[in-house]
Amino acid sequence: MTTIITATDAAQFLGLVPHLLGFHPSESVVLVPFAGRRSLGAVRLDLEHASAADEDATRPVVLLESPADAVDRIAATAIGMVCRLADADAVAVVVYTDEPIARGRLPREQLARAVARRADACGIELRDALCVASTGWASFLEADHPEAGHPLDLIESADTAGALPPVAPGDQHAGADLPVVDPTRLADVAAALDALTAAVVPAPTTEPAGRAEPAARADPRALETLTALDDIPEFLEDLLVRDAASLPPFEAARAALCLSRPAVRDIALLQWSGSMRDGDAALAAQLHWETGAPYPEDLGARVWGDGPTPDPDRLAAGLAVARECAALTTGTRRAAVLGLCAWLAWAQGRSTVAADYAAQATAIDADAGLAEIVLAFVTTAHLPDWAFQHAAA
Repeated sequence: MTTIITATDAAQFLGLVPHLLGFHPSESVVLVPFAGRRSLGAVRLDLEHASAADEDATRPVVLLESPADAVDRIAATAIGMVCRLADADAVAVVVYTDEPIARGRLPREQLARAVARRADACGIELRDALCVASTGWASFLEADHPEAGHPLDLIESADTAGALPPVAPGDQHAGADLPVVDPTRLADVAAALDALTAAVVPAPTTEPAGRAEPAARADPRALETLTALDDIPEFLEDLLVRDAASLPPFEAARAALCLSRPAVRDIALLQWSGSMRDGDAALAAQLHWETGAPYPEDLGARVWGDGPTPDPDRLAAGLAVARECAALTTGTRRAAVLGLCAWLAWAQGRSTVAADYAAQATAIDADAGLAEIVLAFVTTAHLPDWAFQHAAA
């Protein structure tokens, strides 16, 4: 069911923007496209200063002090995203900055004007261009406003009787920190991981003379835990309805072990962004690929963001599982699971959080493949195709 909240003025509209994003943006430019009078979601770009130290940054940045042509390219990227929405015919722009409105002059005016020019060139109506600064808020289109802007407390909360999704605390980076895990649980899961690994690939041992010793007896709990992997899609589907933070040590270790292995991780990615049927298809494709058969193009395209719009609840549940598994592991295992976290966040439209996860992964393992792919998506402003297919909100 579509929830309709009407904003009668700029202050009420500004109260709606965090609900469209799901967080309170900071140092950002936000574009809210419209189809007639209805919003079509929101697009956010960073407004971070760049310096020589940012050349290897893992997040895309907007060059605030750049030449006009660079600002214009940024505006073109933003309006280009709006133009990908087939029904979009208008846009509102909001700049969020910690800088003050000084002597009536609004920060980031160069960028706001560049966005307005690009919108006009593309036949997109500019509904408003607003600035939320540290001292107040105002419109770039407003002929006269207080020198410090309108009071921030005029921005009304848009949470009308809980009709809208709640706004998470924090800004666009909120959620990128992994869960804090009790040290006892960490130790228990680590021991279980060792037992599972030994049960899957027994470590050879030799006597000093070179004669092989009998293999160590596998932990019966590990063998029992591994039997659930007879049906990987069913196992992955079960994880979506479990509280990952409450999984017993061996079950948590099993999840972490699986999601840190690229073959199973890719099945999880396709299944959690689709259905169990997609997981079955991904498993079959993986098995055939290992025998030399080509990987199906439609499944591979899903990784790049093509295909039907995923169920947001499945993506959120999968990310909760992956975050817990990343928190429970270390080293290259953690890096691999963080890559999955990054992709699931990116699939939800949270590119900043996705880049944060991916940066954590590549800091651990420079060859974390999926994390590198997600970083490439973010740095080139590539969003999943389904981000532009959703119905009007």
